[in-house]
Amino acid sequence: MTRTIQNNFTAPALPPIVITASEAHRLSALADSSMAVFPRVAQFLARETDRARVVPDDSELPDVVRMGARVRYRDDETGDVREVVLVYPHEADIALRRISVLTPVGAALIGLSVGQTIDFQTPSHQTRSVTILAVKQQN
Repeated sequence: MTRTIQNNFTAPALPPIVITASEAHRLSALADSSMAVFPRVAQFLARETDRARVVPDDSELPDVVRMGARVRYRDDETGDVREVVLVYPHEADIALRRISVLTPVGAALIGLSVGQTIDFQTPSHQTRSVTILAVKQQN
């Protein structure tokens, strides 16, 4: 499935994503408050939260990337597999592989399910694609 945008450029359709109600609220507020400092990634995060299917907080989502989840994903360009924990900005620590949802890849991961792929733009304006390989919810 594809969607056509300006100049007849065809881009892959965005995969459906799921976010819990409390995470959607907090992520939307984070995106709004970060617009002046990180406009590109804040806009991307806002778009993701706006298009997400929002579910109750107590929903069972074992294969969905949520805040605090350990995520194994593949960089589809390089084939590199990475494992990270998706966290809020104040919890980020790259040495511990804790990446912020306010980074391009972090914003791309939120709400995806195992097997889904999404494109995102790097800070250097390159388009990258990642595929979710595994999700483990942290308790």
